[in-house]
Amino acid sequence: EEPLPSEERQVEMPQTETPAPEAPPAQAVLEDLRVSSVTPSSVQLHWSVPQGSFDSFTLQYRDAQGQPQALPIDGGSRSVTVPGLSPSRRYRFHLYGLRGRKKIDHVSTEVITAAEEPEEQPLPTEEPQHEKPQTEAPTPEATPALEDLMVSSVTSSSVQLHWSVPQGSFDSFTLQYRDAQGQPQALPIDGGSRSVTVPGLSPSRRYRFHLYGLRGRKKIDHVSTEVITEEPEEQPLPTEEPQHEKPQTEAPTPEATPALEDLMVSSVTSSSVQLHWSVPEGSFDSFTLQYRDAQGQPQALPIDGGSRSVTVP
Repeated sequence: EEPLPSEERQVEMPQTETPAPEAPPAQAVLEDLRVSSVTPSSVQLHWSVPQGSFDSFTLQYRDAQGQPQALPIDGGSRSVTVPGLSPSRRYRFHLYGLRGRKKIDHVSTEVITAAEEPEEQPLPTEEPQHEKPQTEAPTPEATPALEDLMVSSVTSSSVQLHWSVPQGSFDSFTLQYRDAQGQPQALPIDGGSRSVTVPGLSPSRRYRFHLYGLRGRKKIDHVSTEVITEEPEEQPLPTEEPQHEKPQTEAPTPEATPALEDLMVSSVTSSSVQLHWSVPEGSFDSFTLQYRDAQGQPQALPIDGGSRSVTVP
């Protein structure tokens, strides 16, 4: 499983090829690729850049089928969550720091995903799991509280959820649900987050989501909600242009109409695309990215109105 045989060579070649333009600014250095959290199906990694800066990063690894995967990451990021892994399996991750398209530096690490936890799979047993850690919590200060798991937006293939923590704080969260095939899924979420988008859902289907607040590995509190995804979108995507123009002429607002421009590709891999755009005038409440997947099914990804980029995995 020594993955991606050409990586070592690729990372050293650019170092020798780019001394002239890259030499005057401090050379960018990438260090300390470490594991923040591990579940049976995901890994969270973080790293540091003690010197210089990178335009972007790429995380490379091989999936359970041995296929190479590459995940593009924004140059300002210092952590990433890798979902869709298999339990009790060894993965080797290679993080590359890029200037433009050139690989300047890289770090690697090995991780073994957690084993399946049979006692946590049947979601009906969540209540006892919720109560046990509360009695075990050693903290004398106020117990953290988790409230108000609500739906921000729903499409035929995704759901955006948000919640509040009125008291205390959590180290991390885990969102559990069953996919369309009935398989349990667990999505790890950073302790500072208050919202998450769950992609890859099926249209017109009822999902029950369970959000757990964790201190270390102990589940302290949890909230649940039910969502039904929207019906499949039947609009043929070629008709998007007229749809875009109609609302502009119908908008009754006297103030400047918001304008959306410059949808461009930041990076492309064999399995993902990173896009960015600009809003030169006005503002939008939210965005929706529509496309058809490899099976020809329409997909819609909800995006926050303040965002100007998205990665489509």
